[in-house]
Amino acid sequence: MKFDPTAYGPSVASILALDGNGERLMPLASGRCSSPEALAKLQAAPPKYLFPNSRAPEAALSGLYLYFSCLDQSHEISQSIHSPEGAYWHGVMHRQEPDPGNAGYWFRQVGAHPVFPELAKAAHTIGAMQAPWDPLRFVEICERARRQPGSPVERIALETQRAEWQLLFDYCASQGSASL
Repeated sequence: MKFDPTAYGPSVASILALDGNGERLMPLASGRCSSPEALAKLQAAPPKYLFPNSRAPEAALSGLYLYFSCLDQSHEISQSIHSPEGAYWHGVMHRQEPDPGNAGYWFRQVGAHPVFPELAKAAHTIGAMQAPWDPLRFVEICERARRQPGSPVERIALETQRAEWQLLFDYCASQGSASL
């Protein structure tokens, strides 16, 4: 998938432009909010303004906060979304915290998500794992990668995490019905 930040409108594209245009390699373990300017813009704009016709505007906002490593803000939103997308962002946030046990709990709540087949292809191309996509296995890979900074496994985990973010964000932010 070629990620296109302009597909989500000029407001979201301008926010993503503050740090990598959706191509940022987010840390595997909690980092600081990478852009105070993005944080301020996200806090000022309601989800329906940023994502007026999206399938899951609150989930997309949670993912956008997570992209900038604003874990507290992402967590506050994702824990109040009672859908597979809310559980998925909640799991990613806890994986990055890092709290692998809690991440596993939330990933088990997701079930088989519609992004899994495309994510499995991306993970295979990157070298993370074979199909099918297994979010619990990816938690283990990220844990191993954190213990090996600068290693090939860390690079694979970072790139896979970026593909995961792009696919889930696109799913949430794009137009469509809430259940496919």
